Amino acid sequence: MKCSRVQLHRALSLGVLSVLCIGISVPAQADTPESLPMEDLKVFSEIFGKIKSDYVERVDDGELLKNAVRGMLNGLDPHSTYLEPEAYREVNIDTRGEFGGLGIEVTLDDNGLIRVVTPIDGTPADRAGILPGDLIVRLDEAPVKGMALDEAVNRMRGKPGTTIDLTIARKGAPKPIRITIERAVIHIDSVWAQLLEGHYAYARVAQFQSGTAASLRRELTRVKKEAGGTLDGLVLDLRNNPGGVLDGAVDVSDVFLRQGVIVSTRGRTEDSRITFNATPKDYLGGAAMVVLVNGGSASAAEIVAGALQDHDRAVILGTKTFGKGSVQTILPMHNGAALKLTTARYYTPNDRSIQARGIVPDVLTGDLAFADPGDASVALREANLVGHLGQEATVEEPGGNAKASRTRRQDSDYEVRAALNLLKGINIARRYAD
Repeated sequence: MKCSRVQLHRALSLGVLSVLCIGISVPAQADTPESLPMEDLKVFSEIFGKIKSDYVERVDDGELLKNAVRGMLNGLDPHSTYLEPEAYREVNIDTRGEFGGLGIEVTLDDNGLIRVVTPIDGTPADRAGILPGDLIVRLDEAPVKGMALDEAVNRMRGKPGTTIDLTIARKGAPKPIRITIERAVIHIDSVWAQLLEGHYAYARVAQFQSGTAASLRRELTRVKKEAGGTLDGLVLDLRNNPGGVLDGAVDVSDVFLRQGVIVSTRGRTEDSRITFNATPKDYLGGAAMVVLVNGGSASAAEIVAGALQDHDRAVILGTKTFGKGSVQTILPMHNGAALKLTTARYYTPNDRSIQARGIVPDVLTGDLAFADPGDASVALREANLVGHLGQEATVEEPGGNAKASRTRRQDSDYEVRAALNLLKGINIARRYAD
C-alpha cells in the first residue's frame, strides 16, 4: 500500500495511537537548510568519546546513538518519538480497530511516570476499573519512572491470555493499588447507538477509525427505524475518546454539516497546510444535537466538537477537553525504523488552535453524576505534559457497567440525562420561535 503526501499528513495520534503509511517518500523541507552547528557537534562527539572510554561499562555504539535520537525527540514534545522496526510494523494496528493488549491509552507524566488518558470501552483495562488520570507506577515489578513511553506500551502488550500487574497511584487512594489484568485481543467497539426515548437517540463514538463515519451512519439508520423514521435530536458521546485518525474525525463531522470548513492543519511544509470542507448532506436533517465531552476527549474528538461548536450545529456539554491539537506524521527511515514527528497544528473553523487549551463546553457540568465516576480533578490534559507545544471488526458488548447501561442510559448517566433534557428544551424553543 502506498500513501500520498496528503494522506501522510492526515494522521493524528495520541499516546500510542498512530497511522502507518508504507512505501512513501519523505517530503523535502520547504525551508532552506540551515548550516550545521559545528561547535555543538564537536561537543557531542567529545561526550560520545568520553562515554566510550570512561563509562563504568562498555556501551554499544548503536545503542548510544539510538539513545541520542530518543533524547532529541523527547526534547521536542510528548508525541514525537522514535519507532524501532518492530514498533513501526505494528503501528497501524490501532486504525484497523483490533490489537492485542490491555485497551488503555497512556501518555508520559511530567514526573516521568505513565499516566492514563482513558481506558477504551469494553476492554480489559475498562473492566479492571482503570480510570482516566491514574498514574502507573510499576509494570509487574519494573518501576515505570524513567521508562520510555514506547517501552511501557510494549510491556503492556503481549500474548492474549497472559497477565500483567499494574501498580496504580490514584488521587484520593491512601496507598498504591495493584491490579492484575489479563491481556486480550482488543476489538474496539468504535460506534454504537440506542434510542433514549421518543424520537431522541444516543450515539457513542469510542475512538476514530477510518470506517467510523460509515458505522455511525448505519447505527443512526437503525435507531431512526426504531423511532418511526425520524429523529428529533441526538446525543453524541465523545467522552474519554482519545482520538484516532484525522479522516475519521473529518468524516464524522461531515455527517452533520452541510457546508464550510471542518478543520485545517498548518505546519512548516507546504504539504502540512490542508483545509477539509463539509459536503452538502446533513444526515440528521438539522435535528438538534448535544455533544458530550470531558478531559479524556482528545485529538480527533476535539476536531469534531470544535467543528460542530463553531458552526453552531451542536451544543457542547461537559468539561474542558484534553487540548491535543497537533498532527503526527510517520516518516520511514532507511533502517526499517521510523520517526513519529509532530508536523502541524490543527485549527477549528473559527481559526482556533486548541493545542494545550482544549474545547470549552457551552454548558459546563462539573462533577455532578448519579454515581461517583472518580475524581475529575486528576484529569490529565495536554497542557500538563512535559514539553507540550504552545499556541501558534468484531463488535463486542462493553464490559462492566457499560453493558447494563445500554438499557436505560439516561437513568445511569447524569450527563446523558442533562443532554436529553437540553435537546427537549431546544426543540421547545424552536417551536415557539416558529
